[in-house]
Amino acid sequence: MQVKRGSTIFPLALALALLLLTAKTLTAQDVKYNFMPGTDFAKYHTYKWVNIGNGAHPNQIVDAQIKQSVDSQLASKGLSKTDSDKADLYVGYQVAVDQEKQWDAYGMGGGVRWGGGMATAQSTTINVGTLVLDMYDPAIKQLVWTGSATKTIEPSSNQDKNQKNLDKAMEKLLKNYPPKQK
Repeated sequence: MQVKRGSTIFPLALALALLLLTAKTLTAQDVKYNFMPGTDFAKYHTYKWVNIGNGAHPNQIVDAQIKQSVDSQLASKGLSKTDSDKADLYVGYQVAVDQEKQWDAYGMGGGVRWGGGMATAQSTTINVGTLVLDMYDPAIKQLVWTGSATKTIEPSSNQDKNQKNLDKAMEKLLKNYPPKQK
């Protein structure tokens, strides 16, 4: 089907395309990271999991899933996990799950103008989870790398979907680890 600019279908097709683009943007994972300039990341070979003092943590099942996902990514970067206090890096995380309103809207048009026709909007509540991952150098007692991934922890009854979402987010978050320095 070909949509012509002068037709009455064009505004509806344009509105549908914009709605699909917006929906894709709303569900995309957003990752950010920062690191201490001048840090020699090549010297880090081992890491140990630590708890962050007052940080929020999920239940034991989700905790294991998060650690498994991060462990997999760090292993692919050449880091080995240890329980020794002599680890090169201490790694910890925090999570937060907030609720947001999501609006689903559609319209049925009348004519070429935007104001015509009928439209329906429906609000639903969605959980938006953020995971913050921190890496500390215990020798200098300093944070050397931090990153966050939003829309990472979205509790659902589908464990496979949760794990795939988490794995995808951790791969995206740790894609640029170790950071390239100028």
